[in-house]
Amino acid sequence: MKKFIQKHIGLSHVSIISVKTTHQDVIEITLKSTLEGAHCHCCRKPIHQFYDYDRWLKLRHLPLLGQDVYVNVRLPRYQCHRCDQHPKTTQRPDWHKRNSGFTRPYEEHILLSAINSTQTDVSRKEGITKEQVKGIMDRYLDTQVDWEQIKPIRVLGIDEISLRKGHQSFIVVISSLVEGKQQLIALLKGRKKSTVKQFLETMPETIKANIQWVCSDMYKGFINASEEVFDKTTRVVIDRFHVAKLYRQPLDHVRKRELKRLKNTLSVSQYKRLKGAMWALRRSPHDLSEQDTAILARLFRYSRPLAETYQATQELTTIFNKSPSRASGVRRLKVWIKSAKVLSDDPFSKFIKTLRYHFDHIANYFVARKNSGFVEGLNNKIKVIKRRCYGIFRCDHLFQRITLDIQGYAMFK
Repeated sequence: MKKFIQKHIGLSHVSIISVKTTHQDVIEITLKSTLEGAHCHCCRKPIHQFYDYDRWLKLRHLPLLGQDVYVNVRLPRYQCHRCDQHPKTTQRPDWHKRNSGFTRPYEEHILLSAINSTQTDVSRKEGITKEQVKGIMDRYLDTQVDWEQIKPIRVLGIDEISLRKGHQSFIVVISSLVEGKQQLIALLKGRKKSTVKQFLETMPETIKANIQWVCSDMYKGFINASEEVFDKTTRVVIDRFHVAKLYRQPLDHVRKRELKRLKNTLSVSQYKRLKGAMWALRRSPHDLSEQDTAILARLFRYSRPLAETYQATQELTTIFNKSPSRASGVRRLKVWIKSAKVLSDDPFSKFIKTLRYHFDHIANYFVARKNSGFVEGLNNKIKVIKRRCYGIFRCDHLFQRITLDIQGYAMFK
């Protein structure tokens, strides 16, 4: 059991002393730090003279095997003989921030979980208070960038989220994928091109030289800022999620229009047999049940425009799924545009206009299929950060104090 937990606990430079499960099915792990030394809080120089152990800390950590986890640890204290009064300093490992009741990986999980939720939602889901969620945010403010700790970044993600719906209050999320693990790099106040460009320019040249892909939504400011900062070897690709969201909207519009028409023209019993059409239309053809297939067959007999729009939507999804190269994807997209323009009522006219405007950046997806689907919590799978959140933290001080540091990554103030 200890070997399993040691492998999966995700905390560096620790050894496990004991593991126990409480009557509340909570795993408590007692740890010992294997790091030697600290940095004096006065002169900031390394010190190695052991003095004593600090008080016991009980820290909330990421769950294991579906159970809540707490770690108990006493961090060593070291004495500095260079400074007057010989001050003592408690060792501070990279997985814990001072005055926090949580481990750093758990705080990262809370911060990223809040992106698509409200502060209240996160507190209820995790069983912590709203004040603790806010406290986690506060602990990650006003820190400095330590670029030396950043591993080489190949894929950079840029997206915006809305703090308050309808108030044009945005922050920009800068994220990356490093060795298969999502990292939240920065939160920037506002979504102006100048703000994003200024942050990207602060990146050391050694880091910028390694970035091969910048994944963004269709906001022109992000795209232009990236192209002006990075050289031509870095490709900007518009995230497929945003493209798919746009080309699926016409299907929803046609569905609503046609079902409204059919409700007025079909008998009650006939229309009742179309129940569930919305979900059947949204599911992948591979996930359709026999009942879904029957519903779609009946629906398409009654509505040719809906059948044509559905078919065009599936064809476009197939293009993104199966095009083996950029040249192939470009060729197929152009053929699709021609066929979609002759459909009844031209349902894709708005999307086609957007597709043509961003064609090169959308087509870059076919080169290596890069997208921003690497941002979810720190659970196991990474989810798209690309949805606007209308209640991320709902705290006014986010506009005033916007610096964020997560696991060695920090944001520009």
